[in-house]
Amino acid sequence: MTMTAKNLLVELFVEELPPKALKKLGEAFGAVLLQMLRAANLAGEHSALNVFATPRRLAAHISSVHEQAPDLPVFHKLVPVAVGLDAQGAPTQALLKKLTSVRADASVVPQLERQLDGKVEVLYWRTTATGMRLADGLQIALDEAIRKLPIPKVMQYQLETGDTPGFQPGWTSVNFVRPAHGLVALHGADVVPVTALGLQAGRSTHGHRFEAAMDPVMLQDADHYERQLADQGAVVASFATRRADIVRQLTAAASKEGLKPIDDDALLDEVTALVERPNVLLCQFESEFLAVPPECLILTMKANQKYFPLLDGQDRLTNKFLIVSNISPEDPSRVIQGNERVVRPRLADAKFFFDQDRKRTLESRVAQLDKVVYHGKLGSQGERVLRVRAIAKQIGLQLGGSVLAEQADRAALLAKADVLTDVVGEFPALQGIMGGYYARHDGENDEVALAIEDHYKPRFAGDALPRGAAGVVVALADKLETLAGLFGIGQVPTGDKDPFALRRHALGVIRMLIERDLPLAVPQLVQSALAVFDPGHGDAQAELSTFLYDRLVGSLREQGCSAQEVDAVIALRPPRWGDIPRRLAAVRSFAALPEAPALASANKRVGNILKKAEGVVPAAVDAALLKEPAEQALAAALKAAAPAADAAFERGDYAASLQALAMLKAPVDAFFDAVMVNADDTALRNNRLALLAGLHRAMNRVADLSRLAA
Repeated sequence: MTMTAKNLLVELFVEELPPKALKKLGEAFGAVLLQMLRAANLAGEHSALNVFATPRRLAAHISSVHEQAPDLPVFHKLVPVAVGLDAQGAPTQALLKKLTSVRADASVVPQLERQLDGKVEVLYWRTTATGMRLADGLQIALDEAIRKLPIPKVMQYQLETGDTPGFQPGWTSVNFVRPAHGLVALHGADVVPVTALGLQAGRSTHGHRFEAAMDPVMLQDADHYERQLADQGAVVASFATRRADIVRQLTAAASKEGLKPIDDDALLDEVTALVERPNVLLCQFESEFLAVPPECLILTMKANQKYFPLLDGQDRLTNKFLIVSNISPEDPSRVIQGNERVVRPRLADAKFFFDQDRKRTLESRVAQLDKVVYHGKLGSQGERVLRVRAIAKQIGLQLGGSVLAEQADRAALLAKADVLTDVVGEFPALQGIMGGYYARHDGENDEVALAIEDHYKPRFAGDALPRGAAGVVVALADKLETLAGLFGIGQVPTGDKDPFALRRHALGVIRMLIERDLPLAVPQLVQSALAVFDPGHGDAQAELSTFLYDRLVGSLREQGCSAQEVDAVIALRPPRWGDIPRRLAAVRSFAALPEAPALASANKRVGNILKKAEGVVPAAVDAALLKEPAEQALAAALKAAAPAADAAFERGDYAASLQALAMLKAPVDAFFDAVMVNADDTALRNNRLALLAGLHRAMNRVADLSRLAA
């Protein structure tokens, strides 16, 4: 049979797919199809994939797919000659059984080859495997693509199967993301006879529910799919093309008003998954609603209605917004009015909740937190507030004295009160943000209000840090209390399971300590966080400290720092993390010096010698016991270099501290060439160990340089 290569199209036509999952569903569907066809040699590395995904279809176009895979030579290893052939050379039952398993029989015995496998002579059969037909390969690929779809939630529905191959006549239960109503499989212009979900492949599909020029759309061939759906079905089949069209229309419509749409990739993806042919329209609401905090209005429009709020040149919310409609009537006024009518009561609810909330102060709500359960083993939110306040006061005193401690204490007292407000009850994502508004309304000073607003930050990777000093203090206290509380009761992240987002909390602590260069020691922070809990709380200081250091290592490596540099710095467990970037930069500069490799190797050697040393190594070197010229030279060089290195270290100039030690390379090399450290004379041996211990201390203040050794 001729190995005809044509382009392939496969489409599943279904009921409306979950919008937040559509993009991933489309990508996964196409990727698995291509992967399986390549595995069957029906598609090659040059075969290109183009994925389509609309609210009602998943499709994939794959170029250069063969009608039948090429035949392949196969070399079957059978059994040892001694097992497969008897004394007369006739096949044994063991050989015949093995031949049956590879779809052969006794007739091929004369063709079998003998080869040594180690010391044993083994029988082999060389044959040719017929390439798989596309109908068979695509059926396997389609079944696998459907099985592997990242479906958020499977639904079960009944399908009238009739005489569909592979299904019992009558009604059959089918499990899929949504009920499927059509299957297309075209190899060029030819239908590939495959089935899926009780459907037989054909060439017909459906376009837009209301605006298709014809229904069904009869596809000419695989390559006309996208064009026919656009022209005859009024559907933009490509997710990427549809998304780009929405962006273009949003930008153009906003520019006409001198405004700009809010930037939200997740919303764009979701709206792209809700429409088949986008049509952007301008709407507006009454300006009186702008008295409500913009975050509240924006969340209402985005989360509930999938609208795009419009901002002015100063990034202030306006009373205009854009909608992405799935229909394009000649007169869009009724669509516009309908959307304006729908959003109005939602905005009115938000305004009512906001007005009601301001009738009570945040402080008046604090007592109610005693009735809100935080965790079964950690008590109420009220108890948690007391713990956060205690940690915040300690950190505030260290960073800014009594003034900052009082601001942080006040903010920590009020920070959780907004969870009892109506707006946050309706929109939990606004915790903290609404607290800031209510605090200002209550007359709290701006530093306290900002701290309340920001104390959840950073909420996610890349999020901004708290803006004020009090905000940083309360955010640190809040995250440390969470970590200490949950580690103390054994709720530790395992594998990919982290239900309380403790890794995110740890990353927030790390970012604040480093990016704000805070003069705080991590061991003391962990200790003070655990100390605010009852005596019966678990002792998790070591475990929590290790967790934080591990997250620090991961974070630094993700930022592009080399594993060697990070290991060298973190091996010393530096208590203050604000200076870690300077330590890393210093190690990087040191590693570039020509003396670095030799000094790193020597440092590793010194460390090993000191680990093996018996007894207590003297703290000081006795100059009178320095007998060899090489050890005298090393002691003199160390005495000259150490003060400069130590002075640079104390002023935080870590690069200069390490560079001051570069002069030690020659005397260190000479020492190891000429001096026997483990001398028979105990006094000499201990004195040389003391010299090496001094060298080790001097070299490893910034980082463990032995980690740089190859």
